[in-house]
Amino acid sequence: MSKSYRLLVAIAAISLIAACAKNGDKDAKPADASGLTTDAQKFGYAIGVDLGKSLQPVKQYVDVASLKQGLDDISSGGTSKLDDAAREEIKNTVAKKMQEEQLAQRADQSKKNQEEGDKFLAENGKKAGVKTTKSGLQYEVLTEGKGKHPTDKDSVTVHYKGTLLNGETFDSSYDRGQPVTFPLGNVIPGWTEGVQLMTVGSKYKFYIPAALAYGERGAGVKIGPNSTLTFEVELLGIGEEAPAAK
Repeated sequence: MSKSYRLLVAIAAISLIAACAKNGDKDAKPADASGLTTDAQKFGYAIGVDLGKSLQPVKQYVDVASLKQGLDDISSGGTSKLDDAAREEIKNTVAKKMQEEQLAQRADQSKKNQEEGDKFLAENGKKAGVKTTKSGLQYEVLTEGKGKHPTDKDSVTVHYKGTLLNGETFDSSYDRGQPVTFPLGNVIPGWTEGVQLMTVGSKYKFYIPAALAYGERGAGVKIGPNSTLTFEVELLGIGEEAPAAK
């Protein structure tokens, strides 16, 4: 069974088993529930609603009438209209189609992000105060500090805010109210290079090309493939000088 189909089944299973879990979805106005009088009726309907919501992202692959028919056939003690081999074949066929479409969508998004990033950096590099290194990293000094520069062998403590080109914040230590300490050699290349330009007490803004960030793989839900990222970084300390995170 393919990964895509297992994911689809898992979504449905989670909905069935944890139908009472709160997910923040609320109907604007409940429909008439007068026909649901017993606990069994209400429970069955609740499972159906949650299953329907879970199938929304892949609803174009599912014929709801056939889904209901399959459920009715088996829950009533009948037999399946498709044997084991036929069911496995169609599940694999649809899962493969889903995967191909997802890969195509990701490739399109990757190309779009790369083009948008290249255009942004080309224009941004012309702005007063913005400097570009040989690697393509761009930065501007917001506040200049004093003292020594860290090396890629040091641990540093920083406050930072990361945003996408559309201005959406995807991560911020400021929002959490707690700085972060990490080995400078264990982060994305744009950070490793950029923070070494700083001295303690300084605050820089970095414009990091995808190749110096997360590249084709992206990161998490918000950072898509080949995304150019912007970071405001405040260097609080180096090594033993770094203040303890609170």
